[in-house]
Amino acid sequence: MARRLLCRSVGVLQLRRDVPLLFASRCCSHTEPEPLTVTRQSNGIRRIILNNPKKRNALSLSMLESLRENIRTGADCDHLRVIIISATGPVFSSGHDLKELTSSQGREHHTKVFNTCTEVMTLIQDVPVPVVAMVNGVATAAGCQLVASCDIVVATDKSTFATPGVNVGLFCSTPAVAIGRAVPRKVAMEMLFTGSPISAHDALLHGLISKVVPEERLEEETLAIAQRICRTSRPVVALGKATFQRQMAQGRDAAYATASKVMVDNLAMRDGQEGIRAFIEKRRPVWSHEAGKTHD
Repeated sequence: MARRLLCRSVGVLQLRRDVPLLFASRCCSHTEPEPLTVTRQSNGIRRIILNNPKKRNALSLSMLESLRENIRTGADCDHLRVIIISATGPVFSSGHDLKELTSSQGREHHTKVFNTCTEVMTLIQDVPVPVVAMVNGVATAAGCQLVASCDIVVATDKSTFATPGVNVGLFCSTPAVAIGRAVPRKVAMEMLFTGSPISAHDALLHGLISKVVPEERLEEETLAIAQRICRTSRPVVALGKATFQRQMAQGRDAAYATASKVMVDNLAMRDGQEGIRAFIEKRRPVWSHEAGKTHD
């Protein structure tokens, strides 16, 4: 009970904190700097918007730290069901800020940038709720890595994806971790070795994204997916997401052993039994959204 009250308080505080940020960007932009990210949350859906279009939403250290905080805050609270990451401007994200990667910044700073980026990408896959990328434009290098790290990606037909680091002498080795796990190896290697962009339709064909839609339908289609997730049991989704990530890193036999045990654990959950009863009784399930068990 105490955790639930705390989580609700965090959610309310976060919403209140975001209101002045949005107000400042509209009314006081001549004196106040624009926030790097803008966060809104309602009805279980958290919207995180990359908000630095003048710098092509580059994943600077400050942007990465802001994004990390936006994802991590209240991630274990029951009121959060899904996260949507989008961006303002024609570029979803151009990747790292190259001005932070010059020799004058030093090795220690470079290490901090890439370690923080790794934290963000792994956090996206480790948080207990699905993370959806809503892409309308260009996603390159670490921006493409961000797309590949998300659980679901909805993109407009004008969006493009690339790993052009090789063309500026900095091979996209960290983006390759996420992209190489999302697309076939030969496709990943062509992207990495040439830096050439691929279209949204090719990205869909190769498995980098989930769906391609016209620009005018992007918001509608993305929210429809998020709202459908909100109608499911939070602990069941959390268990399923964690298990999927775990078994994908295992061999076939180990993966089946892991998944079989989790299926049995899922059946012992209160919401697991509620779903089965609802199906048998031909009614809609009433989820508790709690991870309690009905039996051992």
